[in-house]
Amino acid sequence: MWHTDAMENVRRRVLAVLGASRATAEEKAVARRVGRTAAEAGWVVLTGGGPGVMAAACRGAVEAGGITVGVLPTAGPGPGYPNSWVTIPIYTGLGSARNAVNVLGVDLCAAIGGGPGTLSEVALAAKAGREVLWWRAWTLEPPPGGPPLPVTVVTTPRKLLALLTACLGG
Repeated sequence: MWHTDAMENVRRRVLAVLGASRATAEEKAVARRVGRTAAEAGWVVLTGGGPGVMAAACRGAVEAGGITVGVLPTAGPGPGYPNSWVTIPIYTGLGSARNAVNVLGVDLCAAIGGGPGTLSEVALAAKAGREVLWWRAWTLEPPPGGPPLPVTVVTTPRKLLALLTACLGG
């Protein structure tokens, strides 16, 4: 049987990086820095395994010597999936339902821009109480009397990286 202390020493913390497959050059540059920052702090970077923000975050992590996981919507390799920076591909065959896997098995989420898929991931993360740092966010507001969302909307890449570094323990 595993000793609890031994398990704590081997478990890697996981950052989900969420964002659009069709991202701007600036969003990809920020995602790459986010991936690198997480890997340098010893975290695993998990994405949806596709292009855009996902590929950029994986690239940054791999360039820093980190591990990346791609939770893929397909049952096998397909156009754009997995991106070439995914070190551990997980083929789910779940389509967009894989978004739940992307956010429920992680310690922290960083979202960069994104479309409806990213919004669904942020909503699932918020419902589960996972902390989300979101740059270029959709406007979200809970209904009157509802609980506050664990979503921090940030206005600049610099602020995103500062908050991420604090959350990663750096």
